[in-house]
Amino acid sequence: MAMASSLFISTPFPSKPISKQIPFSFPSSNPLIRSFTHKPSRNLVVSSSAAATNAIEAETQTSNSATTPAKSLPFRVGHGFDLHRLEPGYPLIIGGINIPHDRGCEAHSDGDVLLHCVVDAILGALGLPDIGQIFPDTDPKWKGAPSSVFMEEAVRLMHEAGYELGNLDATLILQRPKVSPHKEAIRANLCKLLGADPSVVNLKAKTHEKVDSLGENRSIAAHTVVLLMKK
Repeated sequence: MAMASSLFISTPFPSKPISKQIPFSFPSSNPLIRSFTHKPSRNLVVSSSAAATNAIEAETQTSNSATTPAKSLPFRVGHGFDLHRLEPGYPLIIGGINIPHDRGCEAHSDGDVLLHCVVDAILGALGLPDIGQIFPDTDPKWKGAPSSVFMEEAVRLMHEAGYELGNLDATLILQRPKVSPHKEAIRANLCKLLGADPSVVNLKAKTHEKVDSLGENRSIAAHTVVLLMKK
């Protein structure tokens, strides 16, 4: 044990770090990989002032891209989805039509799941924020507001951007009540709000086969896809 200790202590330790650098290379026949060569470290060092300048330029470019108008395309596609809880004591309004039922949508506005869905689809196609950001439920002025107000604003934004409705396909999902007796009235009002011909507005309805909250008559949902065409 003493000998081992003595040998360890007497082992010389380099007084200076090894300064020689070994070039970095890939032993590969691939010409792309062979093109990688070691670069002196000075090329990787950026002064603090240069780094700050680069950061400001990057931030400016990001800011500019956020405020740049959406690219003008020949057509745009948007998808909307909405779901509301059904509770007693509320009216059930679908597509601006009051549907007789023992419960309705609990919501900040009138809870029209179809119109909310259509508005989101149009806003999405235009690359704009969703309905909850433009008409927040924390704003008391939208308390109990008819969803036709939201539709009018979405249509105005659509025309302002230079687009018109190509076609719309919507699907309502609810267990009860049956939508078929009210389907044409809903579609006619939807066409009126959109300023669109009935031939480009389609409405479907289906149950949820008694599965989860939709199938148990505790909620109602809707999906909408819109195609916007450049004027």
